[in-house]
Amino acid sequence: MSLYYVYFIFTFLVTIKISNAIEIPEKFQKSNHTNNWAVLVDTSRFWFNYRHVANVLSIYRSVKRLGIPDSQIILMISDDMACNPRNPRPATIFNNAHEQINVYGDDVEVDYRGYEVSVENFVRLLTGRVPPDTPRSKRLLTDEGSNILIYLTGHGGDGFLKFQDSEEITSQELADALEQMWQKRRYNEIFFIIDTCQASSMYEKFYSPNILATASSLVGEDSLSHHVDSAIGVYIIDRYTYYVLEFLENVHPNSKKTMSEFLAVCPKSACLSTVGVRRDLFKRDPSKVPITDFFGSVRQIIITTDPIDIQEIPKRKKPMSINKTKVPEKREYLPQFPMHLVKTTV
Repeated sequence: MSLYYVYFIFTFLVTIKISNAIEIPEKFQKSNHTNNWAVLVDTSRFWFNYRHVANVLSIYRSVKRLGIPDSQIILMISDDMACNPRNPRPATIFNNAHEQINVYGDDVEVDYRGYEVSVENFVRLLTGRVPPDTPRSKRLLTDEGSNILIYLTGHGGDGFLKFQDSEEITSQELADALEQMWQKRRYNEIFFIIDTCQASSMYEKFYSPNILATASSLVGEDSLSHHVDSAIGVYIIDRYTYYVLEFLENVHPNSKKTMSEFLAVCPKSACLSTVGVRRDLFKRDPSKVPITDFFGSVRQIIITTDPIDIQEIPKRKKPMSINKTKVPEKREYLPQFPMHLVKTTV
């Protein structure tokens, strides 16, 4: 028997074994990402823009609940509403008039705050052109296997988004920044969300591949607020983000909900504006893309058929305690809204 024939038989058997051992569901076959990141930006200052801070913190809390760690979330907040002297509830920020939960919480890690939230810093963050002394927590350390969720909220117009009420980034500048990211292999896919007036104008100039974009309003339309908290005295959340959160509250790490369901969360009857969607740059069918591809987290695993010896860790002697063993308290994320207000979706 020739050596070539033996090699052929061996390769054939190994291929059959691997194909039988690893079966990937169809909806996950076309996903090549290995990690998830989120860039969440509030661009507005001043007390009357309280709702924009609530918007971004609510999305922050949702992606964190679904598994993206703080080390892979870049949170940019232009103003500190929790410590604003006008805030009748110091050190808190609420996204619902029922004040069900403080979205500011005890474990919020703000990476850019105040005047650090600028057009220059935002573009530098995306493109990786940060100063050498920039700490790791302020860097977007993505690679060609990264799926990135970009969420922007604030005030915008036809082709621009205001930062700090003093400067603006244009749709062309944003499109060029994303193209730099693609050329530098800084992402696999991007899901771009923007909640501003005339929001869809910000994605019209995009020309880089693998970007799925949605906006709270079309050109010529305003993006409206949802409701006022009379105790706080200002609008506390925008309509589009409110219905996005209502949807996300029913999403779990093992959820089978898809991106197409997410794109339909806010019809015009609810938002009072027309939600815009751009799919032409995105290669996959949104109806076959799990929502957790962007809002969840991917854990890197190694598949092996070799046995692994696990050494038993020696047990340490525990000091004698008089008190009875305490039952560990079960902790979980509270719902962002009162449950009777959330409509359960199939």
